[in-house]
Amino acid sequence: MLGLEKKRVVVTGGSSGIGLATARWLLEAGARVAICARNESRLADVAAVLRRDFGDDHVLSAPVDVLDAETVGRFAQQVRDAFGGLDALVNNAGQGRQSTFADTDDAAWRDEWELKLFSQVNPARAFETDLRQSNGALVMVNSLLALQPEPHMVCTSAARAGVQSLLKSLSVEWAPDVRVNGIVLGLVGSGQWTKRFAEREDQSVSREQWYGDLARRKGIPLGRLGDPSEAAAAIGFLASPAASYITGATLDVSGGLARHI
Repeated sequence: MLGLEKKRVVVTGGSSGIGLATARWLLEAGARVAICARNESRLADVAAVLRRDFGDDHVLSAPVDVLDAETVGRFAQQVRDAFGGLDALVNNAGQGRQSTFADTDDAAWRDEWELKLFSQVNPARAFETDLRQSNGALVMVNSLLALQPEPHMVCTSAARAGVQSLLKSLSVEWAPDVRVNGIVLGLVGSGQWTKRFAEREDQSVSREQWYGDLARRKGIPLGRLGDPSEAAAAIGFLASPAASYITGATLDVSGGLARHI
């Protein structure tokens, strides 16, 4: 129904969390998927499982630092050699940094801007020609902080807003050849929240209780954190031909946490 059968998709940050959930969701929909990540051993383990479940011809993996343009370029060539081109690129960029304006130094500002912006820019540059040739799609995974900034995550909020601006610019510059869309995430039970749960003060508190209390404190109307598979479904839709008349759009996946209009 979504038209993803035999489509060729790259997912950056694909060895864990939302990236891994997205890769699996796409594979289940019949796509061929290439994943990359920095942690080579974890990537190898994940790729082995995906190949077991979906077949060698459907899964490609390579250790890549998306901040290294040269390495990303080599990965793009690997994808061309294996898949013959690309139909969709999912840029799934790193975790947030907790800091206020007062305690964020210059190095932290630069690091955060480089991570959030160039993790989008480098893959987009490397795969632009492929996406234009296939009339493909770029999906940017972003945070609700881009539209609803928080003072305790000041530099991440600013950098995320930059990604949102980039999305709008590319959606015009790359039209009509490539659709460019994104999602903004609220609190999803992966990555940093899994880590914070592991470091909780009261180790007797269960995951369900800890996440439920967190959702109540944050005021999430749906009363819970999102699951990576729910983010993956939104990403998969935007990457698919089913979203063929959607570009420059941002899909809110926050359980109602968004307060902006």
